[in-house]
Amino acid sequence: MLSRFVSGSVRNLEREYSCTVRLLDDSEYTCTIQRDAKGQYLFDLICHHLNLLEKDYFGIRYVDPDKQRHWLELTRSIAKQMKSQPPFTMCLRVKFYPPDPAALKEEITRYLVFLQIKRDLYHGRLLCKTSDAALLAAHILQAEIGNYDPGKHPEGYSSKFQFFPKHSEKLERRIADIHKTELIGQTPETSERNFLQKAQMLETYGVDPHPCKDVSGNPAFLAFTPFGFVVLQGNKRVHFLKWNEVTKLKFEGKTFHVYVNHKEETKITLTYFAPTPEACKHLWKCGVENQAFYKLEKSSQVRTVSSSNLFFKGSRFRYSGRVAKEVMEQSAKIKREPPEIHRAGLVPSRSCPSITHGPRLTSVPRTRRRAVHISIMEGLESLRDSAHSTPVRSVSHGEAFIPRSRSQAADAGDRTAVISDEAYSPSDSVLPTPVAEHGAELPASLRQINGAPCSIEEEKESEAGTPTRGDGGDFGQEGATGALGEVEQVNKFVLSVLRLLLVTIGLLFVLLLLLIILTESDLDVAFLRDIRRTPEFEQFHYEYFCPLRRWFACKLRWVGGLLVSK
Repeated sequence: MLSRFVSGSVRNLEREYSCTVRLLDDSEYTCTIQRDAKGQYLFDLICHHLNLLEKDYFGIRYVDPDKQRHWLELTRSIAKQMKSQPPFTMCLRVKFYPPDPAALKEEITRYLVFLQIKRDLYHGRLLCKTSDAALLAAHILQAEIGNYDPGKHPEGYSSKFQFFPKHSEKLERRIADIHKTELIGQTPETSERNFLQKAQMLETYGVDPHPCKDVSGNPAFLAFTPFGFVVLQGNKRVHFLKWNEVTKLKFEGKTFHVYVNHKEETKITLTYFAPTPEACKHLWKCGVENQAFYKLEKSSQVRTVSSSNLFFKGSRFRYSGRVAKEVMEQSAKIKREPPEIHRAGLVPSRSCPSITHGPRLTSVPRTRRRAVHISIMEGLESLRDSAHSTPVRSVSHGEAFIPRSRSQAADAGDRTAVISDEAYSPSDSVLPTPVAEHGAELPASLRQINGAPCSIEEEKESEAGTPTRGDGGDFGQEGATGALGEVEQVNKFVLSVLRLLLVTIGLLFVLLLLLIILTESDLDVAFLRDIRRTPEFEQFHYEYFCPLRRWFACKLRWVGGLLVSK
């Protein structure tokens, strides 16, 4: 009896496993779920724990043993998606950034998005001018420590907090000045809303960068935002394509293609190369989901997409959630008492507060603040105000971006700075940070070589007037690259045709075997018997198959006679 109890307990343990999810405030939620549980079950548990109704903007992210990031698919089993052994560790993050985060229905949702954007600022994913950075940091201070109090906040108090990867004493003083003078009396909710409104107007709002290389081998970061597809190079946005201009996304191996249809009815293709095929597939799936979420009007319009145009090759994927318009319509119907939010005060060693729904567990380790202060003019990469990029085509930036506020326009003449120039460290964040190498700014231009698909290439600017590639010896290398690309496309087409031919021959062979079994064998199977008794089959058998069999037999006898006579 005892052995049965023990064996039953062991079987139950084998059917269950532990799962830990790190939340946006760095606390952890641990639960035990069934081995066959799907991602939706775990996601609903977390949303219930947070008392979150506007949950479509969020997702669960995990990293596999090969350090590749993934979003947990809610319609599939958790155990089948994870490549590691339990217990599993994941994290809750904003998956789809709201187009207007300050307009979210519930305060709890705005607070979680606030925490996510604060993480983006700290890890260098949200790039901004120095003046904007000071205002954002001051809003964080006001939301989490309240009004300035000389008795509690001594001189230099803002230097004890880490808002960015690194910053100077001048920036710290500016943060404190804004906090002392401009934000007095604002409640945490008001400061968080103002923070979201300011962050949403930045060009890199909602950017989740994917490291890639362009066809010239230059590093680039691709991202999908609420407004379209973005390419970052050298800490600058070099391309922005609205979602209605992106017609298709596909990948083949490590190659990622973006098909674009402009208003001028010109079609171009942007090509990039991911570090691994797995990273390229993750990039493609993120693009498919973001395009469906922000572009479509209804979730019923979502279709299964294929990663390749080649026959019988490629991955198939379908976005399974609601689209942005449906989410906003559903949010408008929420009629409940706002859930209580327990904000924890900002402590010097952390940049993220806590939602105290339960006891705090562990936290993400933070990088220590650098002892050496780096000046704004020298240590931070400059970000030019002139659209921050060379666009894909001639387009007014008023169409591409959200209009800037008056405060941004007033600061247009100031020197700007990027609040990130450090390399990505996995211990700091699950997302990489776009990094610019110290040196000249690298604008981009769109180029077509021998009619090949367009892609992004960087050209270094020089005040001395460096000749372009078309004038020097590098042109031959570019032509060779274009020729190799055309040869590769031809080879892929030939392989695709051969694959189709082999599959067709295989299908015809299987049909021939089935026909022989139906007509020549004596198998008394119900399935075959029913087919043989149909009038259509009898007509085919006597009018077509029997004469064809006699013809083949005659030809075989004739060939046999020739062989014997020789």
